[in-house]
Amino acid sequence: MSKWLKSPWLELNIMIALAVLSYGVLAVAAPFVPVPEGGMPGGVLVGWLVGFFIASTIIAILATIGGIGGGVLFTPLVMAFTPVDSVIARGTGLIVAMFSGLMATGPVMRSGLANLKMCIFLCMAFAVAAFSGAQGAVIVAAHLGDFGEGLVRMMLGLLIGGLVVYFIMGGKKVEWPDVKKSDKITEALNLRQPFYEPSLKKVVDYGLTNMGWLFAAILIVGLVSGFFGMGAGWAMVPFQNVVAGTPMKVAAANSVVLLGMGDCVAVWPYFIMGALIPMFAAPWLAGQVVGGLFGALVLVQIKAGFVRWLLIGLMGFSCWGLITRALSMWEVIQPPPHWLNFTVLGVLMLFVIVNVARELKRKD
Repeated sequence: MSKWLKSPWLELNIMIALAVLSYGVLAVAAPFVPVPEGGMPGGVLVGWLVGFFIASTIIAILATIGGIGGGVLFTPLVMAFTPVDSVIARGTGLIVAMFSGLMATGPVMRSGLANLKMCIFLCMAFAVAAFSGAQGAVIVAAHLGDFGEGLVRMMLGLLIGGLVVYFIMGGKKVEWPDVKKSDKITEALNLRQPFYEPSLKKVVDYGLTNMGWLFAAILIVGLVSGFFGMGAGWAMVPFQNVVAGTPMKVAAANSVVLLGMGDCVAVWPYFIMGALIPMFAAPWLAGQVVGGLFGALVLVQIKAGFVRWLLIGLMGFSCWGLITRALSMWEVIQPPPHWLNFTVLGVLMLFVIVNVARELKRKD
């Protein structure tokens, strides 16, 4: 019992209790709130809010373990399968990514897994670029209208499709890269930071290299992240691993810290435009608080490989929805019927189950 009264379980329990209390009060008060003409009944509204909270919690757990940020799942799904304006979806997506990163930062920093000096160095590139990308998104939305809505969805769908292919192929990622010699930037800024790895039961002192190239890559990632409003862990993790030789678990931990730091800056153009609606954003934020903290606790103890296939399935479904929605907005095709969407989802989930089973069998 004493374990649940100590950090970080105490904070997690308090957050869950507050969420249950808040939604319980809303459910009790909903029948007594008058419904305006054409408005949504209070009970239905509370149901949607609870659904948003649960979905956000699941997204935060998966995204934190995978080191990709909640926005990479939230933004494509909302833009693909809801009528929410793309600017609102992207602005809220950055909030989702930011909070999933902020809540995961504490546990990964306390464990020593995240490299704070490396995060501060890379955040200088990520924050400025993400702010610029977000400002560009606001400008595009103001001038391209409905065509721009479809264009953004098509571009995001193609980007997500490319990520799916990359995640399946695996790239050149290795769990423990062998860096023979650190570069001058790493040595000058003393960016190396040993950490204790529970699965190996020893302290790992890893090398880093090519930090200048990684800084340039993070600039590009930041622009894309701010424009599409979906975080940047999907790119920061493999770039840290492939370009700089960062161990995978360290790269995932650094990623959530960078999301929490950089997206605080990137969200401001959307905020100033008025694209952040409190009633819509609040349940997603609450879910990120609970799911991000829990996911970070899991990340420290387990390998993140198994969740990769589930992320691939969800992103593949998002890609399908984004591209078909863009084509239907341009009146190239009719919106796909529900049975077709569910069929595609079923095929992708079967693909996920088969590959997870293979992964488990290989581990055994």
